[in-house]
Amino acid sequence: KDYRMELKYEVDTVTSSLADIASRISALVEQGTALPGEIYVELVAAERTVGTLLRRLERLHNRLT
Repeated sequence: KDYRMELKYEVDTVTSSLADIASRISALVEQGTALPGEIYVELVAAERTVGTLLRRLERLHNRLT
């Protein structure tokens, strides 16, 4: 088996799952006015962190291809 292709597949799977989570968090952030302040702040922080992780995974994906 090609280790690089297996790794690429795993990175793609993780990236896809994380993108789904990011989308869900963003949807919650967009409804932020209905949320208590502390929860909204934490969601924004989570959105930024997930966005950073997605960018790093995309760079890793590009290195593998």
